Amino acid sequence: MRKHIIYLSAILSLTACFTSCEGMLNSKEDIYLTDEMLDTKYTQLFNFANKTYSNVQNGFNDIDDNLFATVSDEAQYVTTTSEAQRFNEGSWNQFYNPDNFYAKGYQGIYDVNYFLEYSVNYKKQLAQNRDTLSADNKRKYADDIVDIERFRSEARVLRCYYYFELIKRYGGVPLVTKTFANAEEANLPRESFETIVDYIVKEIDGSLAGLVTSWDAAGMPAKDGRVTQGAALCIKARTLLYAASPLNNPTNDKSKWVRSAQAFQDIIATGRYALFTDYQTLFLENVTTDKSKEIIWSVRMSANNQMERKNYPIGTAGGNTGVCPSQNLVMAYEHKTINATNPYAGMDPRYAASIANNGTTWTARQLEIWTGGVDDQAKKNTSTTGYYLKKFLNDNLNLTNDVTKNRGWIIFRYAEILLGYAEAMNEAYGPDDKQSNTLTARDALNMIRLRTGVAMKAITVALAPDMLTLQAKIKNERRVELAFEDHRYWDLCRWKDAEVALNQPILGVKVEKIDGKFVYTEFTVSERKFIAPKMYLYPIPQSEIVKTGGKLTQNPGW
Repeated sequence: MRKHIIYLSAILSLTACFTSCEGMLNSKEDIYLTDEMLDTKYTQLFNFANKTYSNVQNGFNDIDDNLFATVSDEAQYVTTTSEAQRFNEGSWNQFYNPDNFYAKGYQGIYDVNYFLEYSVNYKKQLAQNRDTLSADNKRKYADDIVDIERFRSEARVLRCYYYFELIKRYGGVPLVTKTFANAEEANLPRESFETIVDYIVKEIDGSLAGLVTSWDAAGMPAKDGRVTQGAALCIKARTLLYAASPLNNPTNDKSKWVRSAQAFQDIIATGRYALFTDYQTLFLENVTTDKSKEIIWSVRMSANNQMERKNYPIGTAGGNTGVCPSQNLVMAYEHKTINATNPYAGMDPRYAASIANNGTTWTARQLEIWTGGVDDQAKKNTSTTGYYLKKFLNDNLNLTNDVTKNRGWIIFRYAEILLGYAEAMNEAYGPDDKQSNTLTARDALNMIRLRTGVAMKAITVALAPDMLTLQAKIKNERRVELAFEDHRYWDLCRWKDAEVALNQPILGVKVEKIDGKFVYTEFTVSERKFIAPKMYLYPIPQSEIVKTGGKLTQNPGW
């Protein structure tokens, strides 16, 4: 009797391949299933289908069980004894990397490959030991067939998602599209970055017909969080944006920007998505596509209060500080009006929705970051920068009574699509030539800035007359609009701006109360180290190179 023990490769161990997750593959029986057991347990088919999602990134716990913002110039982690600090000091290498996605990415790919191979005969498996003659059961059987067919298309897209997450970190990687009988067979060399990009595009194009446009429109809102056509198109568009960017397009081949712009245009042209008018609440509680047309794909989570516990001020009951926004980021926000006595008055509304400063009413009290105040920076575990995180956090959540809120991590939203479109169109055609597309680069940028609830000044021709000037405006708009959403570090790398931005010190403000007035003084919180050019790509884990006997080659400089 044959046992289903299938090895991915030297990339992953058997134990890792069958890592248990909530509600699936969590017993010995699940791990070692005979053919007969599998065939008689058609529900196991859905367990394997669901497991393909188990390694989708949740940005709330990327590093130090918190946001990845602390390894960019967006923020500083509250303690120096942190994984982020080691990353920022440049002490990571092929033997140790706090963001070791390599195994996780291939775990996700393995799960997809295994499910696709196992589910080839899904109609037979779904029919095993069940009554398909009664009207109700016949309808249920038909529904199950449709669902597994969708899962198979979703799985192909998820494999593309995992490959994108790998290539944005490591460049070219092995292309694994099936399971292997043994580890030796799976010792594959790296494919080029371009080969993986072409694979992603081809796979997504070939999967679209099997995906729903939205789970709400399909009458199944409970399935929200699974891949849709929009999510698939977003993976393709983001991939092509990275492929067109300077890191991966050193000759600035304009055709790559054209291809990227078209991928974003395909999403815009669906007409399914729109900008949400309340920037702050977009990231709170009901982060699902049926609640907002801006959200295209998000990771659904159960009710919890972990982000509040990790990031509320230490002076608030239950808070532990955590992510401390930097003065570097604060300076990127524009002012609508200037107030000589209050540097935070009249700022872009997205600032107040994302960051709390001295005097902000937050968590049912007014923050006192000044010397001698409740949140005095001299106190242990208060903000190192003079700022606290607000984005993603529900205000005034009673942590003493363990009150929780639903939340989700947004992977794609429409504002990112417009920003990607603006960038690609500007690089391909300039600020004001839309070709046969819906919008010019300037149009797309201004849609974000002018939307209700933000209402910033339009970027006119006078403010950005040419491609390079608009390029700078688009970069800053991404920094502000997508703050803390796990874009900044990767943007700096793909633009090849990291060697400047991430070799600058992280700044904060000291606040003093003198003669009843607040005085704000910038100071250096910490130094950062980014070694170019080698740090533009992560090193392949040395253990993986050893396992393959050298078939895997290391990235330059490591």
